[in-house]
Amino acid sequence: MTVIPRTRRAALVSAVCTLVVGGLGLTGCGEDPNEGTNGVGKLEPAKIQSATRAAATAADTVRLSGAVVSNGRTYKLDMRLKEDGGTGSVTSEGSTFRLLKVGEHLFLKADKDFWDHQDSGKDGGDEDSEAAAADKLDGMYVKVPTGDPAYKRFSGFTDKDVLLNSLLTLHGTLSTEGHHEQSGTRTIRITGDKGSGGTLDVSLEGTPYPLRLVRAGDAGTILLTDWGKDFTLEEPDEKSVVDYGKQLPTS
Repeated sequence: MTVIPRTRRAALVSAVCTLVVGGLGLTGCGEDPNEGTNGVGKLEPAKIQSATRAAATAADTVRLSGAVVSNGRTYKLDMRLKEDGGTGSVTSEGSTFRLLKVGEHLFLKADKDFWDHQDSGKDGGDEDSEAAAADKLDGMYVKVPTGDPAYKRFSGFTDKDVLLNSLLTLHGTLSTEGHHEQSGTRTIRITGDKGSGGTLDVSLEGTPYPLRLVRAGDAGTILLTDWGKDFTLEEPDEKSVVDYGKQLPTS
């Protein structure tokens, strides 16, 4: 038996409607966009948002990629997250660094150029000593002290619940904006204040995971993929770790 793809089937249905129903002067023929879906497309916008938040919270892992604008600075993210940490890269103002968090231990890895552009923040520092420090840190994992301001700032990029809770928020009155498709997966789109408060595409196939977020105020677009796909998360070996000291350089 020949299986007709969904997109071709929809085109055939449309053609039949045009020839038969249109010829009879009737209207209303079409394929149900929620047919064969998980059903969330039939819910009220607030219930869709609740369902996708619950799905995201329950998932063991997720990958976030895209851009986030915060305090006037754009961060390009590519992070894989799970309940006990995360790993990936962050790019800001031309500098890229890697983050790795396992439990409470946070590590930062960057090249010499990144460290060259940091202010040591230590009294009595000179260019030679700072250059030597940059050479020492080049390509190595630096363990971020828990009491350092950088720990709080960077650890948020590796905390699944914190990051999702801050991102999966639409502002204003919720509404739906039709059925769409994200990377081959059918979605229902919900918006805040007709898009000015952000938009969120939610999967209509399987678990209603959030798949694409456009943040309010042109604050970036994030893709959410690899839901539930496990990955290895472990601390670097001792030879790859450098102890910078009590405080990291400040940007």
